[in-house]
Amino acid sequence: MSSIRDRVKQLVPTQVTNRVKDSLVDYAVRTSDRRPLPDFLIIGTKRGGTTSLWNYLIQHPLVPRLFPAWNTKASHYFEENWHRGEAWYRSHFPTERQRAALESRHGGPARVGEAAPLYMFHPLAAQRVAALMPSVRLIVLLRDPVERAYSHWNERRTHGIEPLDFADALAAEEERTAGERERLIAEPEYFSEPYDWYTYRARGRYLEHLEPWLDRFDRARILFLPSEALYRDARLTYRRTLDFLGLPPYNLPNFKVYNDRRSAPLAPALRTELTAYYRPYNDALRQRLGLNLDWPERAA
Repeated sequence: MSSIRDRVKQLVPTQVTNRVKDSLVDYAVRTSDRRPLPDFLIIGTKRGGTTSLWNYLIQHPLVPRLFPAWNTKASHYFEENWHRGEAWYRSHFPTERQRAALESRHGGPARVGEAAPLYMFHPLAAQRVAALMPSVRLIVLLRDPVERAYSHWNERRTHGIEPLDFADALAAEEERTAGERERLIAEPEYFSEPYDWYTYRARGRYLEHLEPWLDRFDRARILFLPSEALYRDARLTYRRTLDFLGLPPYNLPNFKVYNDRRSAPLAPALRTELTAYYRPYNDALRQRLGLNLDWPERAA
């Protein structure tokens, strides 16, 4: 059975819906001075459960969706859309009046945010966020980097973006992304698709990407969540997240897994190589954060 949204798409010409969207966006930008900045950001990691956690949060009555709500979880302001400016960024969030109405209706504080896994990895995002929102709360999901890399590749492959098999993609990563990080720093309005798409190995060196955030934000403002804990007990992880954000408890009917992708098992030789590669990085991460990350130290 088709949804109301699908039926509207069938009945209303695309030109009309585009004009409506453009009108809403224009209105949101014009009222940006009445739209407070977000309270929280989910900054990573890609293929670590960010879509699931985001969808659990927006089911809470005090966590509104982004506006205009085009089925998205992020504005991508701090990496891809920096050139659009603060008014454009604010346009994605509810007005003070809309926040107050939510709080009056549900008897608690509204919490507004977005989920953009590239934020953690982008070399300029931490300083941009800290300059604009020094009091924002940050949520970081960290997944076993071996599984994360393979899942990242599988997603790119499924989308038709990745022509290489996993072993060849890992071998080609350095050449494909050479100079991209440096160019992102040198050209603040540049956006790099290769840096987003093909950084399978690099993204799993978590600590080097987290250090700019740890340097700029008090540790009490950062919640680190092992992705495996989310997969194992989503209800408990959801409760921890609500507590961190200062939201009242809320029971969800279920914890559906979003954006899940099944794939063939990772080849043992590649698993062994990647597990050994990440071991020193994982050890440094555990020591720096004081977290119990139960990722395999040796391939099974």
